[in-house]
Amino acid sequence: MRSWPAAALIRAKREGRRLDAAQWQALAAGIAGGVWSEGQIAAFAMAVAWRGLDAAECREFTFALRDSGRRLDWRDLPGPVLDKHSTGGVGDCVSLALAPLVAACGGYVPMISGRGLGHTGGTLDKLESLPGYDVNPQPGRLARVVREVGCAIVGQSADLVPADRRLYAVRDVTATVDVPELIVASILSKKLAGGAQALVLDIKTGSGAQTPAEADAQALAARMQAVAAGSGLQLATMLSDMGQVLGRTAGNALEVQGVLDLLAGRPRCLRLQELVLAQAARLLHMAGLAASEDAALLRARQALASGAAAERFARMVAALGGPADVFAQALPQAPVQRAVTAPAAGVVQAIDVRALGECVVDLGGGRRAPGAAIDPAVGLAEVRGLGEAVQRGEALAIVHARNVGDAERASVQVRAAFAVGEVAPAAVPAWHWL
Repeated sequence: MRSWPAAALIRAKREGRRLDAAQWQALAAGIAGGVWSEGQIAAFAMAVAWRGLDAAECREFTFALRDSGRRLDWRDLPGPVLDKHSTGGVGDCVSLALAPLVAACGGYVPMISGRGLGHTGGTLDKLESLPGYDVNPQPGRLARVVREVGCAIVGQSADLVPADRRLYAVRDVTATVDVPELIVASILSKKLAGGAQALVLDIKTGSGAQTPAEADAQALAARMQAVAAGSGLQLATMLSDMGQVLGRTAGNALEVQGVLDLLAGRPRCLRLQELVLAQAARLLHMAGLAASEDAALLRARQALASGAAAERFARMVAALGGPADVFAQALPQAPVQRAVTAPAAGVVQAIDVRALGECVVDLGGGRRAPGAAIDPAVGLAEVRGLGEAVQRGEALAIVHARNVGDAERASVQVRAAFAVGEVAPAAVPAWHWL
């Protein structure tokens, strides 16, 4: 492979010039191999944010990232390999429930997930609330868990899409998390390298999303479809609303508890449950595991109600080093819990969901710098949704904090994020398929 100096490729993108397939392969190899410095990766990300990529470049960039390391091969599995990805939202813990649910219905889900980006939580950070859970298993262990349990939610190994691994870490601290071309290439390179045959892509919109405007989300979906076309990956895309917290919680251990409650048949948020079921049904139908989407939805509901999905989740956690009985495990709990009360009676008219996500980060539930430690116990619980009636003095949310000072600061942030008035807001669909 011909080598191009990093500065030359960065300059080309800064000036809006196109790179060809060979240059994209060289760029990805340079990032993966450590030839590019952190500063050069950051400069490249900013050049893409400023100048963009056309559809062909985005496709070549995606494939170059995919080919920068090892690719997983699941051809010996007796069922379809299915996956899901979300662009990220506050309280979005769908993956934790979806993977075991699909596995309970006959699919295989080797889900390569990531850590938090900006104000949105990361699936791996949530799973690390469970003591001992190995988010980076050796290849043999990963293959065994997928084959025996049907699902494994893990992070990128060092040799799986290593170029994206480095780029992903830099995006979080360079204000390039929401760059559409980087989102497309990051998501699809991992899913293609991970061996998925069918993928549901959940693109969030609204105040808590990385792409708040629906027009931008629509454009992102179209770009995803264009890159996926001809790659061998079936792709279904949905837009889902982040004008409110997806469930009732935001924060790592708190969201895990919400998933345990859902799988155990005591969901705290039907909106979250129905989104999980809708995505599972679409995957099962796409994979031919159900004759129609209605039949797939019925099968998914039965797997949830029977406890089959809960059993798969428990087996996955135990097989990856977590608690032997995760449903009996005491999760980390913050020592200070403080209710943020409504100043007057009314209904919740609007929520600044991004501000709630930033509040969780400020509490220690997210990171401002790569590799920073996360407090799994902190966050927000019992978060109210849009249109809900509240009385004066009733809780809008409950802050879970490490100390009183943090709780006081978070309470101010949370109260400012809610608008309560007399007129209920217009109902917004929780999601729709494209």
